Amino acid sequence: QVQLVESGGGLVQPGGSLRLSCTASGSILAIYKMGWYRQAPGKQRELVATITDGGITNYGTSVQARFTISRDNAKNTVYLEMYTLEPDDTAVYYCHAERVVVEGDRLLELWGQGTLLTVSA
Repeated sequence: QVQLVESGGGLVQPGGSLRLSCTASGSILAIYKMGWYRQAPGKQRELVATITDGGITNYGTSVQARFTISRDNAKNTVYLEMYTLEPDDTAVYYCHAERVVVEGDRLLELWGQGTLLTVSA
């Protein structure tokens, strides 16, 4: 079974830092783009950051300069380093993988189950 498994959410004080991880498992041959989206209560899901297999990154405007996305292609793992966290960063963070090539040359799009980040004193 091909899936994304996230880890690293939790409760953080304002101004704190945290790292999220997401690993894709299964019979995966390649993944073009991996990234993170988030959804706060009562709001639409929004882009946090994405990174291609070549290292090209894209950030949402609200997190640019505070968050850093990175990736280990050999491990099919993407990381999100979050700094200077604010209460508005509170949300469920979802890992996403686009154009996942699996055995049989099938292309998949995957979402993780989500991990909750709460920023509060």
